[in-house]
Amino acid sequence: MIGLLFLLLHSPVMAQTALPPAPYADRQLDDPALEAKARDLMVTIRCLTCQSQSIADSNASMAGDMRSEIRQRIAAGERPEHIRAWLIERYGDWVSYAPTAAPILWPLWAAPLVLLALGGLLVRSRIRRRKR
Repeated sequence: MIGLLFLLLHSPVMAQTALPPAPYADRQLDDPALEAKARDLMVTIRCLTCQSQSIADSNASMAGDMRSEIRQRIAAGERPEHIRAWLIERYGDWVSYAPTAAPILWPLWAAPLVLLALGGLLVRSRIRRRKR
């Protein structure tokens, strides 16, 4: 009974925790032009684990999987724009460093202009009051 309890409690210690790396995680494509396309795309995709690095710079296993997926898709002839759209569809807009111009984000893009205009009107009214 004690032996069975010992095996149940220590089985996670013996479990394999690290999966083998993805095939193209750290291996470049043979064609330099295709590798350049893949690299250009990888620099613009945010690492889901690190959150402050691109997947090109990250050592996280998730970033390696994403690098491998991008290289495999580029090697298969898929265009980088389609791969970026697939990643955004799968992980959300946040995964891309390149901002989008979706209608839901228009207030976000307009906010600095509105604040600048309000600041200009405020300064103008203060200057007019001082002149009086």
